[in-house]
Amino acid sequence: MVIPQLVAHRGYPRHYPENTLIGLEAAIAAGARFVEVDVQLSRDRVPVLFHDRDLKRLCGVRGKVHDLRYEELWGLRVAERERFGDRFKDVHITRLAELGHLLVRQPEVTAFVELKRSSIERFGIDTLLTLVRRSLKPALAQCILISYSLEALLAARRQGWSRIGAVIDQWDEHGQELIAKISPQFLFCDVDGLPREGQLQIDGTKLVIFEVADPRVALALAARGVDFIETFAVGEMLQELSRHAASP
Repeated sequence: MVIPQLVAHRGYPRHYPENTLIGLEAAIAAGARFVEVDVQLSRDRVPVLFHDRDLKRLCGVRGKVHDLRYEELWGLRVAERERFGDRFKDVHITRLAELGHLLVRQPEVTAFVELKRSSIERFGIDTLLTLVRRSLKPALAQCILISYSLEALLAARRQGWSRIGAVIDQWDEHGQELIAKISPQFLFCDVDGLPREGQLQIDGTKLVIFEVADPRVALALAARGVDFIETFAVGEMLQELSRHAASP
């Protein structure tokens, strides 16, 4: 039986607000050795961890990350009140630099850092790459740059980023000419975009499938050649897959 490795998708969203330091720390405490985060820039170009194009779902206010200065973002709370009520009313938006410091304290952990297209569109590829590199400098060797933007990944490769992952929604997209030019070490694909059967292998590329919270699905994908499973429920998935690994 092949047991896939797990990636803590945006930290530990089953129990904590996503893309927050507290969620990432909880995922690592639960046993995660790979985490994934999303990066955008504030109006004054501070890299922060945030997925959505707008602030409503997570912070309960209107607007976009790139419309506010970091000082204004700091005044918000990533509470996800619809799910958690007041439990996380004191949780701030996390800066990318805080992830860098966390990784220094956790040298066994690797982070997949996703460049969001909203910030690429607003600030440009070179600006985003420069600021991300600067924020992650203490732990750059522990980081893998990923994105849906193949143009950004190609620029990153040309600038010397050593480990890169392309993100796609449909399996058929993996054959794009631009992906071949990038030669990513990792390929992320939505589980809903996979063919129903057959092997899922690409020479020289590790496959990461998102979003999976069912250990049976994870094991079936591993048997088809998938290397990593990205999940919002990393602690529960680790426990279930450990039981499968221990069973005769």
